[in-house]
Amino acid sequence: MPWSSVDTPERYDEWERADGLATLRVREHRDGSYVVRLDRLEQAPDGRAYRRERVADREAADALAAEWKREFDLPDGE
Repeated sequence: MPWSSVDTPERYDEWERADGLATLRVREHRDGSYVVRLDRLEQAPDGRAYRRERVADREAADALAAEWKREFDLPDGE
């Protein structure tokens, strides 16, 4: 199930899973590090989940976001 970019007025990047029940966000922290956050709602067929991790740079944040998109994606048809 694909993830799509969400337009936000804030200064972070966010994606929403196609079923609308999970979001993934990458934002820069004031010290220059990045925070990657995944939030999957309780109503999701695969259950509730929340993860937050701080990484050193944007490259690491993008790599972690890509990993979580794969890990928390749903197979097509679910």
